[in-house]
Amino acid sequence: MIDPAATALVAVDVQRDFLPGGALGVTGGDAVVAPIRELASHVSLLVATRDFHPPDHCSFAAEGGPWPPHCVIGTAGAALHPDVDAIAHVIVSKGADQAVEQYSGFDGTGLGALLRARGVHRVIIGGLATDYCVRATALAACVEGFATIVVLDAVRAVDLKPGDGERALDEIRGAGGHVCTAAEIMPTLPLTRRTRVGTPPRRNGD
Repeated sequence: MIDPAATALVAVDVQRDFLPGGALGVTGGDAVVAPIRELASHVSLLVATRDFHPPDHCSFAAEGGPWPPHCVIGTAGAALHPDVDAIAHVIVSKGADQAVEQYSGFDGTGLGALLRARGVHRVIIGGLATDYCVRATALAACVEGFATIVVLDAVRAVDLKPGDGERALDEIRGAGGHVCTAAEIMPTLPLTRRTRVGTPPRRNGD
């Protein structure tokens, strides 16, 4: 069995702008929410990452970047899906520096140190999108030395080029990460029934 006390679930960028109808909506992106909620009841810690950009962020097309404006600080598009926000213990922001693009939840956020301080040595990853921020976060988790699991039911890909999502999963496997379905991992996870109550989640970037 997987030890829930040493395991964190990282929900990557489950934000309005990455959900269907958002500025960079991922097809079927809202389908990741239910498996993330289910997985959250089997781990001791849920970390939600989020893009948190100034209006002139370097990744935006007007500044020479590849993307339309998205997840701008203070806008509805930057908000986490309410079902994820309600159960997150820690919220980690990235991309708040105008001049720096950050796809990984570990990039400049202190997430690795935070997890180690809490005794975490395994991360389970879900969220959006498989071929961008999920990929970058999972690869960084491997580099940081965490046992890394990406749950297929809990991720969706942009697939700007057909097959980008599958190529990202292959890259994660090649880096030492594990990819599985929720049905495969659930029997190894005891139910913790741990929920966040009373106090708001810890956030960086607000």
